[in-house]
Amino acid sequence: MKLSTLLAKFTLPFLGLICASAVSAQMTINGAGATFPYPIYSKWFDEYAKVDPSVRFNYQSIGSGGGQKQILAQTVDFGASDGPMSDDNLAKAPGKLLHIPTVAGADVVAYNLPGNPVLKLDPDAIAGVFLGQIKKWNDPKIAALNPGIKLPDQDIVVVHRSDGSGTTFIFTDYLSKVSSEWKSKAGTNTSVSWPAGIGGKGNEGVSGQVKQTPGAIGYVELIYAIQNKMPYADVKNSAGEFVKPTLNSVTAALATANIPDDFRFSMTNAPGKDAYPIAGATWLLVYQQQKDPTKGKKLVEFLKWALTKGEAMAKDLDYASLPESIQQRVLKRVDEIKM
Repeated sequence: MKLSTLLAKFTLPFLGLICASAVSAQMTINGAGATFPYPIYSKWFDEYAKVDPSVRFNYQSIGSGGGQKQILAQTVDFGASDGPMSDDNLAKAPGKLLHIPTVAGADVVAYNLPGNPVLKLDPDAIAGVFLGQIKKWNDPKIAALNPGIKLPDQDIVVVHRSDGSGTTFIFTDYLSKVSSEWKSKAGTNTSVSWPAGIGGKGNEGVSGQVKQTPGAIGYVELIYAIQNKMPYADVKNSAGEFVKPTLNSVTAALATANIPDDFRFSMTNAPGKDAYPIAGATWLLVYQQQKDPTKGKKLVEFLKWALTKGEAMAKDLDYASLPESIQQRVLKRVDEIKM
């Protein structure tokens, strides 16, 4: 047998083995949950593939309620939620679940009106609209806040989330703080019994419904309103100032948050004249004891990268990064994850 034939006989199967092992070496880490941080998480997963090509993230943007359910059922490696899990839900977990805060963002009140005016809204007006009590755009309560803007005699079409949603948790948490009637009728949750309106799935669905429906109003995460070129309101905060939802006004709200050891906190209706009032953090939900040591090690490596290098990417997508002091606390929590 010729030497070249002999080499081919052994080399080709060997190369096949190398290729097969390279394919099998790429690990998939599965996650599901919040749509609120989906733009920043997508960016992180793409960038991290350059840092560690052996890992691929498969993230399903299904809403915070779905993320909590899937991590409880252990059908994913991590969940994602914009509302912290309740004590009752945490008690259902088969192991200790850690809340890892990542970034903060704004829920904006977006609408579809002729001319795309920038409106000012206060807590009474927002609660009145979503309670179904303010039914027309030229209602005196809205008109009084917006002198000089010609508001149409047009029905208001309320759009809300139809799925379990952390964006809803932030919005209803805010409404419960500023309206006792809202608190008693609907309350705070990832999903509530809405007094008025039509539903849309995900931030994407609500953005689409508002954009397609003349006279519509809804709440979406800031980046979705920017991407869809939708106008959104300046909102009167607890200091009596009308504040535009921006990176700076969300950062101002985050700076005042009282953050406990378990990292479950609320930052809606924050004090301070510069704070945007409908703002919230978002969390990754991870088991302290990892079932798969190899996968757990890769997940921890990603979390440490996200909380340092990844945080620097937040502002380009209009999210507020965690303050340095909080980053250090969260990194210590990540160190508690066991393989």
